[in-house]
Amino acid sequence: MKRKIVSVLTACVVAVTMAVGFFDTAIQATNVADVLPASGVALALGEGVAFEVIDAATSENGVISENESDVAATEYNSEEVTVSENGVESASHMAQVMETGVAMSGELKAEMDAEIAANNDPENFSNLVIAQVSNYVNVRDIPSEDGEVVGKLYDDSVGNFIEEENGWYLITSGNVTGYVKAEYCVTGEDAIALAAEVGERIATVNTTTLKVRTEPSTESEVLGLIPIEEELSVLEELDGWVRVSIEEGEGYVSTDYVDLRTDFVTAESREEEEARLERERQAALEAQQAAAAAQAAAREAQGSGDSQYSIPVITGDSSMGVAVAEYACQFVGNPYVYGGTSLTNGADCSGFVMSVYAAFGVSLPHSSAADRNQGYAVEGGLANAQPGDLVCYSGHVAIYIGNGQIVHASTSRTGIIISNASYRSVLAVRRIF
Repeated sequence: MKRKIVSVLTACVVAVTMAVGFFDTAIQATNVADVLPASGVALALGEGVAFEVIDAATSENGVISENESDVAATEYNSEEVTVSENGVESASHMAQVMETGVAMSGELKAEMDAEIAANNDPENFSNLVIAQVSNYVNVRDIPSEDGEVVGKLYDDSVGNFIEEENGWYLITSGNVTGYVKAEYCVTGEDAIALAAEVGERIATVNTTTLKVRTEPSTESEVLGLIPIEEELSVLEELDGWVRVSIEEGEGYVSTDYVDLRTDFVTAESREEEEARLERERQAALEAQQAAAAAQAAAREAQGSGDSQYSIPVITGDSSMGVAVAEYACQFVGNPYVYGGTSLTNGADCSGFVMSVYAAFGVSLPHSSAADRNQGYAVEGGLANAQPGDLVCYSGHVAIYIGNGQIVHASTSRTGIIISNASYRSVLAVRRIF
């Protein structure tokens, strides 16, 4: 970008009497003849060095004359121009050149405008289309209400703007490409302002085991350990550090060991919606027998005294969810072990959830971040949670047991315990059955 800006500035000097030509920023006096007919003028430009006129000649063949060159160069020699890495200072100077009436290449101006916009909007949020509706807005195959519905863009969900046509935005979102009514969405500056609210800033651990510290310093106390590929919700970004929330509390991790991104909810295609509903039906059918067996085993263990903990009375709309919650409560009092999956000898949070659900024939990943994508979202979150639902936090996951409570493998100090579900900010509630 710097080379193009310098080329146009060079052309501005000679544009008084000839068509614009582009020169390399490092033109030397010895090779001026390679780019100018006979002899001519060039500009010497160095990093942080003012423009300087080099050896102008006569204009018998239409090239700017020495006198004309001196006059044209006077305006530019009055101010030193630094070529910055992001092009902003050069762009500012080009705006001044434009005011003098010297034309700029339309293509280059567009590039400069894009670069300046990128500096102000590095994640390109201005190109987002964000739904603002009570539930969802249909995505159609043509810009008309007569068009076929190809997907749904739910409230606060995000797509990428392609073009506008007759009050409709053509977008791409997830696996969906189609048109949404512009009146139900925001874009541009409004999207930039809203993106920070609807998007989730995520830090993904890229080292084997990451230390979370109590302060943004390698000299501070270690609060907890996080495994590779675990995803943490970012609460604050500092110089070289981000503040995150883990089970042990809020702490800091170095940005050298995490990859940062902003996640948005995207559209669901019609095929994806149908497949999701079918998976939910199949999961319920397949788990029914396993749930009944596990529920019977839990009651038998409680009656025989094999359970270490008195299982609370759990009720809910789903007998399978109740069975999961009752089964999980059997293991309260057992130890927390980082990386573990044993319900008796020790498990971490996701290992505990994984092993509980394995008893019901359901395979879940050993990752609290990945658990946020299992099953399906419970609308209304914790307010509508049912026993057996996964309650997902930043760097942590638990099983809801009803009455505003969860059972979870908490920390190495507390082990597997029952807690209030709202003791930390809830990121998602996912229903498996």
